[in-house]
Amino acid sequence: MYETIKYSVHDQVATIILNRPENLNAFTLKMNHEITIAIKQAERDITVRVIVITGEGRAFCSGQDLSEVTEEMDHGEVLRTRYGPMIKQIHCCEKPIIAAVNGVAAGAGFSLALACDFRLMSEKASYAQAFIQVGLIPDSGNLFYLSKIVGYAKALEISVFGERINAEQSLKLGLANKTIQMDSWEEEVAAYTKHIAKMPTKAIGIIKRTLKSSYDLTFNEFLEREAFGQRIVGQTNDHREGITSFLEKRKPTFNGN
Repeated sequence: MYETIKYSVHDQVATIILNRPENLNAFTLKMNHEITIAIKQAERDITVRVIVITGEGRAFCSGQDLSEVTEEMDHGEVLRTRYGPMIKQIHCCEKPIIAAVNGVAAGAGFSLALACDFRLMSEKASYAQAFIQVGLIPDSGNLFYLSKIVGYAKALEISVFGERINAEQSLKLGLANKTIQMDSWEEEVAAYTKHIAKMPTKAIGIIKRTLKSSYDLTFNEFLEREAFGQRIVGQTNDHREGITSFLEKRKPTFNGN
């Protein structure tokens, strides 16, 4: 079904692997579309409780494949028709999405990692805000997410100077939730993913939705949105299991609904 990515589902985890290792998993038109479709597929699959995005080979994603760039290209239209739909699909997905950043994430590859909910970084991985090197501004939602994670001043510095940010620096800046040594990379990514997959999936989705709404609402409006979300999760089987397990003094077994 897919040509530029690999898609699989195992133990309630949908894994999307960017699969152009000979080009450091650089984006093409087809890859943009396939990632969009894969996220939608994972969101609709009731067996999937968490999504992982990673790269094949030594890179996560090096950004746009420059061989597709032409002088006649309307960069704004490219964003509207290719990158925008991909990032929107990730942004609107209520299932938790983990970026397993196994190598360099540059340009729009950095944007892809930023759009995810959690970022695990290999000790050898790095981010590169490479847009300024080709006279462009960060795109694909990059500045939207970056400024909210590191603040305006640091986001401006990162974007203007375009220097690489290694895994240790990323952890300090909040751009990584965890850094992992290469010799235990697969095991620790799997353990982190499995842990989230066993949590109350609906509650995570409502947490994501409520957090995102906080940027556009007054405080009173936010409290109403909060009450609305709590009403939804208060009717889930996972909430009932949480209460029951607490009273029975045992660990809860959440089923994701």
